[in-house]
Order: sequence, then C-alpha cells, then structure tokens
Amino acid sequence: MKTIMKQLLCLFFLCSSLHLAAQQIDENTGSGKEPSNSTQKMNIFKLNVSALPFRNFSFQYERVLQKNISLALGIRFMPEGNLPFKNSLNDAANGDRDIENAINNAQLSNFSITPEFRFYVGKKGYGRGFYLAPYYRFASFNVSTIPIEYNGGTGTKSINLTGDMKTHSGGLMLGAQWFLGKSVTLDWWILGAHYGAGKGSLFGTPSTPFTQLEQNDIRKTIEDIDLPVGNIKAEVTSTSAKAIFDGPWAGVRGAITLGIRF
Repeated sequence: MKTIMKQLLCLFFLCSSLHLAAQQIDENTGSGKEPSNSTQKMNIFKLNVSALPFRNFSFQYERVLQKNISLALGIRFMPEGNLPFKNSLNDAANGDRDIENAINNAQLSNFSITPEFRFYVGKKGYGRGFYLAPYYRFASFNVSTIPIEYNGGTGTKSINLTGDMKTHSGGLMLGAQWFLGKSVTLDWWILGAHYGAGKGSLFGTPSTPFTQLEQNDIRKTIEDIDLPVGNIKAEVTSTSAKAIFDGPWAGVRGAITLGIRF
C-alpha cells in the first residue's frame, strides 16, 4: 500500500509540474490578444507519446468547430505481442498457476476508435484550455496462445485457445490543451472513465478427441477463471473447447499527446 501511495504522489507532482510548465509556456507565447475565428488554425493532428512505451500507436485528429466546441476522433492499435504489464498481472494472479501460464504465453493485439465531443470551459478556447469530453469507444481485442491445462487421465495435457473480444462503451474525460508556440500543442488527458459491454470467445480444437473426463475437467477449468468484470461460460465437446465472455466492460483513459496545428 505504501508503494502505491508513493507512486500516486509522484504522479500527482509530475502532472502538477507539467501543468505549471505548460501554462507558463502558453502565457509566454501568447500575444495577449484574442484572435478572431477566421485567423485560427482549426485542425490539430496528435500523437499519443505516453502510449509508445507500451507498444500502442495512438493518434487523434481534432477539428475546432467554434470557440468552445470541437470534435475529435482517436484511433489506437497495438501489433501482436506479449501482454503489457505482464509482471503486474502475474502479481495479481495470487499464485494461480493456470492464470499465470495464460498471462506468460498469451499474445495480444488490439484496435480502438474513439470519437469525442469537446467543450472548452475557459476564455481562450479554439482548442486551448481545460475541457470536458463525452466520448464513445469501440475496441477489438485479438488473443492467441491461451493455454488451458486439463487432466488427460495419464497426465496433464494442454490446449491453446484463440479468439477475440469486442467492446462498446461511453464515458467522460477531463483534459487540458496548451499551444506551445504557433503550431505545436500539448494535450493532457487528465482522467477519463468509460463503461459499457463486451462480448467475445476463445476457441480451440484438440489433436485427438476429448474423453468425457477431459471434457469435464476443461469445462471446470474455464468456468473457474475469475474475471474482474463479466461472466465466462464453457462449451466443450469431444472435438472442441470454447470459452464465451459476456458482460459489463469498464476502462480509464489518460495520456500526454503532442500535436501539430494547421
């Protein structure tokens, strides 16, 4: 708990320092005169720099409609690879060997698209200042090489499951954007949270048909998986094993992006 509190405090002071520094730059580079709508650069293309260390490539395009309102569209994708935060996930598994085995072997890729509507609450506007952003997010996750171990009668056997999951959610984000000179922007997604629903399945076939004993053991192994949200159901026959996910979905947003105005 002490470690978590220290990390939160460090994050708070880092964000506060970033806010003050960006505010000072914004004030120094401002002309002190509010430009008219016709002289504003109304388009901003951004790169989420904080997502790059996690193998996520995230971009956003924002179109300023008027002084206090803009529309934005974000796209994110992650090529197939190991699960991010694998060590933290293993710690959260609490020694469950089946879950740890799945975490260490799983390969994940994902894609999401996030349209949002921004309300700038400050006086400067035109894409600058603090904002509230209601948004919708569609996300698709593809997972492969999820091993499920089961009792094969003469010993432990394993089958790999592959599949995908799709989610739909809506949420609200608080953020702030500054102009760093005439063409560069710094956009801080301070905190966003979304909630919705997800559905998907994982499927695998054995090299030899399952016995009834094996079917029962696989079914129990799948349905014993403890999910943080949603439900899981197993459909097992002599020639296939399927894990079906269905239920609520939740997530958070937060990032630092750099953009170009044009």
